[in-house]
Amino acid sequence: MGAGVTAVSAETGYTARHLSVLEGLEAVRKRPGMYIGSTDTRGLMHCLWEIVDNSVDEALAGFCTRIEVELHEDGSIEVRDNGRGIPVDVHPKSGLAGVELVYTKLHAGGKFGGGSYGASGGLHGVGASVVNALSSRLDVEVDLGGRTHMISFKRGNPGVFSGAGPDAAFEPRSGLRKTRRRSQEGEGVTGTRVRWWSDKQIFLPDAELSIDEIHVRLRQTAFLVPGLTLVLRDGRGEEPVEETYHFDGGIGEFADFLSRDEAVCDVLRLQGVGHFRETVPVLDELGHMTPTEVERELSVDVALRWGKGYETTVRSFVNVIATPKGGTHVTGFERALVRTVNEQLRETRLLKNGDDPVTKEDILEGLTAVVTVRVPEPQFEGQTKEILGTSAATRIVSHVVSRDLKELFATPKRAQKLQMRAILEKIVAAAKARIAAREHRDNQRRKSALENSALPAKLVDCRSDDVDRSELFIVEGDSALGTAKLARDSEFQALLPIRGKILNVQKASVADMLKNAECAAIIQVVGAGSGRSFDIEAARYGKIILMADADVDGAHIRCLLLTLFHRYMKPMVEAGRVFAAVPPLHRIEVTNPGRGQDKYVYTYSDAELHKVLRDLERRGKRWKDPVQRYKGLGEMDADQLAETTMDPRHRVLRRVRIEDVEAGERIFDLLMGSDVAPRREFIVGSAAEVDRNHIDA
Repeated sequence: MGAGVTAVSAETGYTARHLSVLEGLEAVRKRPGMYIGSTDTRGLMHCLWEIVDNSVDEALAGFCTRIEVELHEDGSIEVRDNGRGIPVDVHPKSGLAGVELVYTKLHAGGKFGGGSYGASGGLHGVGASVVNALSSRLDVEVDLGGRTHMISFKRGNPGVFSGAGPDAAFEPRSGLRKTRRRSQEGEGVTGTRVRWWSDKQIFLPDAELSIDEIHVRLRQTAFLVPGLTLVLRDGRGEEPVEETYHFDGGIGEFADFLSRDEAVCDVLRLQGVGHFRETVPVLDELGHMTPTEVERELSVDVALRWGKGYETTVRSFVNVIATPKGGTHVTGFERALVRTVNEQLRETRLLKNGDDPVTKEDILEGLTAVVTVRVPEPQFEGQTKEILGTSAATRIVSHVVSRDLKELFATPKRAQKLQMRAILEKIVAAAKARIAAREHRDNQRRKSALENSALPAKLVDCRSDDVDRSELFIVEGDSALGTAKLARDSEFQALLPIRGKILNVQKASVADMLKNAECAAIIQVVGAGSGRSFDIEAARYGKIILMADADVDGAHIRCLLLTLFHRYMKPMVEAGRVFAAVPPLHRIEVTNPGRGQDKYVYTYSDAELHKVLRDLERRGKRWKDPVQRYKGLGEMDADQLAETTMDPRHRVLRRVRIEDVEAGERIFDLLMGSDVAPRREFIVGSAAEVDRNHIDA
């Protein structure tokens, strides 16, 4: 058997010498996406958060009160803190200084079951070394023991640069450099400074930091770690900009910040601690990982605030790591909330015997909640840390929330008693509205089941039942519909025409939205419901493509359609299944094309048009003047529309993504909401930045 395998290997030329072993940080540079997700803007932001989170872990441990993030004009990023400083003494097993070990070895750190950190964001010990591997230069300075210890790296290798920046001459060399002892006043100063230049060989040319995301994350961290000061300095513009975040109120202040409607009650804080036991591998004195049963402490801190509105905002965190998809801590919170509220409704006779209990949706209506837990070495589901998996969190969070909520409902203070009663009355009103709406819906279904069973007559459906392959084009206007019918592939492309501008659903009620023929038709055709009852698995099409003219009116219609999807069919947007078609703006007819070259050239912007014309002129090509500018999709014939906008082999689609839900909500509220004053201020303040040449008038 073994001889047969050897013979085959020899015949194919595949032997052991063809196997590669990536040493140290080479693996990170070879497969960066495995460690930071991608090499675009998201990967760049991931590197920043790896370094910032190391400083935040020092703050969580009680040793750091100030973190500064600075974006330098030369493209480098610097993070400074006043924590204990990375250890600079020599590690007994590796023989390397602590700083060099942390920045050159994967899975090296102070968070593996030792006593350095009680609760931290880092779990795998790869953050600092990964950032180092993906940087063309990284400098670390540690203030410790009255001295400043320095070390530099080039693409993960320690050494010394002869000057500033990543292009300076570099001499490989291991070990730390020390400066003279500081003055007497600075004798007790400790902290770490890290400055790095992201490697252009690794990251895409258009990868750049999102300043808005940095502001949101630093503000969020300042709420989650009360007393911690976070400073952002952006020195890349003509004038440096500085922003400081510091909140002593913690998550109570955070819940107040997230709430936008009128309050029914003050912010309620529910806090407690629980213990559980788990078996984890722990490093023993001989350097072996030994399964050991340890006792863990899990602390719970929850902030609640009900408002008179209908939107629900629940943010959850584990050791300041956001868990956008929830987990065991959110499960425990919701269970306790539903159980405790129903018990109180029975006790206060707001729910009588025989009445159905209120549901989670009734209780969450108008609720803003921040749920945080702190625990050493939390278990997450998956690499992205989006869902907490530590099973004991459900029991402990549920116990703390139930106990503290019952105490609040039983409070003797008159003012608070009135507020707690108002919460219960709001929840009962929400339950009654839900039941009434369900009865009305059931009656309407029974009444018009036969006449409404068919899809809208104006839908031009496709033949395929394969959801993943099928596409729905929402087309602006009947003239474009006629051309699109001829241009589409009827096997998998469906068309739904809409007349002009649909209702702005951001400032309309649900009832008004459902009365609007265009909105109702879109929801009916997509076939997955709307709002909280939206079920993405029931959607009839794999892609929704918004196809509007390449002008101001077309952009407005796209915005109104996106508002509808964002508010009532958001899972489609979150799943990346909503797209905007990109129709061309110009068609250049070349009068002397060479053999095998296209007679017609399409461009999608004025800048691209000028560039193409210059290129044609340089190559001695002539074109028919004037260049055709499309005023709408209806001006194209079917072949042109298919070739440029509908045929998957040639078209360009722009995927609509929600990178930051909070920022997206605010922008939609500002631009499409019912409050006029902020929108007017935005338009007046931004008017000077508009390029008048882009106005289609």
